Amino acid sequence: MTPDAEARARLFRMEEARRQIQRQLDQIERQITRRMTALIPQLQPKRTGYRHGKPTDPKAFLERYRAHLSAFTAERQPEIDALSRKLARQDQAIAALRARGDLDLRRAA
Repeated sequence: MTPDAEARARLFRMEEARRQIQRQLDQIERQITRRMTALIPQLQPKRTGYRHGKPTDPKAFLERYRAHLSAFTAERQPEIDALSRKLARQDQAIAALRARGDLDLRRAA
């Protein structure tokens, strides 16, 4: 394999690894969204309050929603942080490989 072909193959592997990490981050986001979507009916205000002469507080739903969202996010935060750091390192490595001039992308295309 020529040095140029080796550099292209290395770049391809690095970019594929980066895409996998990004997919993992996206999956975590979707999981949190799914949990919040399933929880929304439970967060709705009870209808009994209005019968006693006072309307439900519209801000209460948002407060409960935000509290649960932050709790779910906090559960996964160490994993999110680790993947984000790894993604940043991969971006730097890919940029360094391209900047080093090991790869002439115009010839590869």
